[in-house]
Amino acid sequence: MRLASPLLKKVVYPCLAHSGYLRRRTAKGVAVVTYHGVLPAGYKAIDPVLDGSLVTADNFRRQLQLLHSHYNVISPAEFHLWCESKQDLQSGSVLLTCDDALQNSLSEMVPILQEARLSCLFFVTGASLCVEPLMLWYEELHLMILVAAANFSVDLPELGFHRRISSSTEKRFLWMNLTEKLSSLPWKERQGALEQIRTQLDLSTEWKSHFLGSGDRRARFLVLNPTELKLLSAANMSIGAHSVSHPMLSKMTQECAWEEIASSRSELEHFLGTEVWALAYPFGDTASVSKRELEMAERAGCKCAFLNIGGGFGPATSRFALPRVHVTSEMSLAEFEAHVSGFYRSLRKHVLGEAQDAAMLRA
Repeated sequence: MRLASPLLKKVVYPCLAHSGYLRRRTAKGVAVVTYHGVLPAGYKAIDPVLDGSLVTADNFRRQLQLLHSHYNVISPAEFHLWCESKQDLQSGSVLLTCDDALQNSLSEMVPILQEARLSCLFFVTGASLCVEPLMLWYEELHLMILVAAANFSVDLPELGFHRRISSSTEKRFLWMNLTEKLSSLPWKERQGALEQIRTQLDLSTEWKSHFLGSGDRRARFLVLNPTELKLLSAANMSIGAHSVSHPMLSKMTQECAWEEIASSRSELEHFLGTEVWALAYPFGDTASVSKRELEMAERAGCKCAFLNIGGGFGPATSRFALPRVHVTSEMSLAEFEAHVSGFYRSLRKHVLGEAQDAAMLRA
């Protein structure tokens, strides 16, 4: 797939999109699209890995225009009824979702959605219920490693973890390994480990001020606070749960994973005074979600739960392993439609013979 990717992106997808083939092949059901935010005006990307999940405002508008013109963009309320078998949907129906509830979701995304008269299902972590402005912990970790000196060590004896880093290439693998390791910890212990890492990297207690010193950077890295969360709800947007602290749930103990799922839903419901019926698994891939979490989502009272992989129109699936199209900054409009229409999904399954990730979770 990787070898064919440039040909697909530059030739095949544009030709199929221009001919109208992609939108004509859509099946009955619903495709779910997920964003992670819109880059604030004036913000300059810091790192392609870190910022690659956020789209520009112009691309977001173009994608919404494509969906509005050729597909049936539905509201979260309509999807809620559909997933409970209380309402049928037209062919080509698409649901918009967004994970993490960064501040730019309110300042950048909502105005564009309102211009288009569309609604979105935003998935919120427990961090948005804290008055203190917070960053997502794994992004904070990424930034710490990014600004650290070229040569350093990270030693976490309680986790059996020790790494010596001597190149920028190794930094990315360190971040991935630490994200997995720290995910196994309860939130307060994870915060302690992050502080331990900060000290070992010889960063000052004020190191984050560099990334939060301007409005555009604050909108990029900080999550919504309680007041802003109320404004998001008042803007006719729907809100779902995204765990308490955004760990890789499959790496946690049974008790901790349950607390992350059940408490995030109940605490949001208490704060908002309305039903929180949907969950998006943090990270949402097969490395971070197992059958155990699918069962927990249902037991916690969620009506449905979303992955972050395998999306596009395709066969019906479990309500607690719903696939989504993860939109990235590098997606062209044609590639975006290839994913939404299910063409990419079918290509992987039928041409390359690759198992679908969502199906693997259900097996």
